[in-house]
Amino acid sequence: MSDLPAGFLEAARTCLAESDLLLDPEAVAPFLIEQRGLHRGTAEAVFQPRDTAAVARLVALAAQFKVPVVALGGNTGLVGGGVAFGGIVLSLAKMNRIRIVDAANAALVAEAGAVLQNVQEAADVAGLLFPLSLGSEGSCTIGGNIATNAGGTGVLRYGNMRDLVLGVEAVLPDGQVFNGLSALRKDNAGYDLKHLFIGSEGTLGIVTAAVLKLFPKPRTRLTAFVGAASAAHIVDLFGRLREKAGERLSAFEIIPRFGLEIVLRHGANTRDPLAQPHLSYALVELTSPEADAPMEALLEGVLGAALEAEVIEDAVVATSEAQSDTFWRLRELLAETQKFEGGSIKHDVSVPISAIAEFIVETSAACVAAMPGIRVCAFGHIGDGNLHFNLTQPVGMEKQAFLGEWHRLNTIVHDAVKRRNGSIAAEHGVGLNKRDELLAYKDPVALALMGRIKQALDPQNILNPGKVVRIGDSLPMFKPGY
Repeated sequence: MSDLPAGFLEAARTCLAESDLLLDPEAVAPFLIEQRGLHRGTAEAVFQPRDTAAVARLVALAAQFKVPVVALGGNTGLVGGGVAFGGIVLSLAKMNRIRIVDAANAALVAEAGAVLQNVQEAADVAGLLFPLSLGSEGSCTIGGNIATNAGGTGVLRYGNMRDLVLGVEAVLPDGQVFNGLSALRKDNAGYDLKHLFIGSEGTLGIVTAAVLKLFPKPRTRLTAFVGAASAAHIVDLFGRLREKAGERLSAFEIIPRFGLEIVLRHGANTRDPLAQPHLSYALVELTSPEADAPMEALLEGVLGAALEAEVIEDAVVATSEAQSDTFWRLRELLAETQKFEGGSIKHDVSVPISAIAEFIVETSAACVAAMPGIRVCAFGHIGDGNLHFNLTQPVGMEKQAFLGEWHRLNTIVHDAVKRRNGSIAAEHGVGLNKRDELLAYKDPVALALMGRIKQALDPQNILNPGKVVRIGDSLPMFKPGY
């Protein structure tokens, strides 16, 4: 017996080709499991529309029959935001065209299912840059990037996804289409409605296309790998580089010794760029749209002064594109190689840059005191205050026993974030994992406003119900392995 209302499936079949509808449980299953295996959802059907009109018809029918709809992109989410618990999955994978590349206006229009890497390549062909860069860029999609307000390694210079979107096209919960595909840089004709959909995780509307900003392509790149005695010294170096390099400082990542060790242990063809181990590392990148821009003297001057002041202990500047890529590969392997060390309780948080060093030291000590032997892997985008404060299980501990301490350890970390006026959801979103935690960490007036907006736009609560805000749904609080 189907859990879908009588007549819904028959009506929905008219909205798209039979080949774009998946009903077989084995075909549906991959769309219900989040990549980390923390969530396994339920849904009877996956619809794969090929255009906005089909999305609109399907959502209108879902509203008529009161069927929940969860939009899904590349399924690279980390907080349970794209997992369906009942209703249908609306996969946007077949809506993957890049409709327009307007080099003169430094913009392009991409559909929601376009893979981020393909958008980067389309910009590159036009002699421009789309600067969003993530570890999952070969599979994540523009719709998902917008829904989660993705960050990545380029935020320091170019901003979050919210800063990279000029306009959106979105299907509303009643099936109407919001046509906001404006490529204007200035438009004060009322509310800037695109921001309702950016970062809303598909709870207010389904983004089907977007106008994205492009930038001059970097023609000079300098990358350095730096070792220091502490996170505080790394933050000091960031301040020195920011002062001297300005907007040419395009990336500044922090990596702990434990993080580098697991990459060297489990990553193929890797080696330590520096001769001796250090407690903390920085991956630094300067870029310029000028060919052969004179940045070497600037970078080497800052690093040299930092060495003399004992702010850093060692540094190496890449002498080729290939060497730059090897430095970045060490950073990109960090998330992937953690799994080989056992269970990992991950946090995606942000604090003011001035509080990063203190936060790392004090919160690490608190976690070790709570669980002796726990291994802290705090890395991330230090230039914008975003840390992935991940906790790896003690050696020899049983994985499920460790994951059973999820909420206790979360409380330690998130309380430390709150004390510093930070955020418990920096770039991965809220989804299901952090929905109930928001009650303790977000301003109650802001939460009330979020609920009112959700009820105003989606009174039937059919779009991604149970995510971000709790509005009359019955989804339980997140538990690891749920």
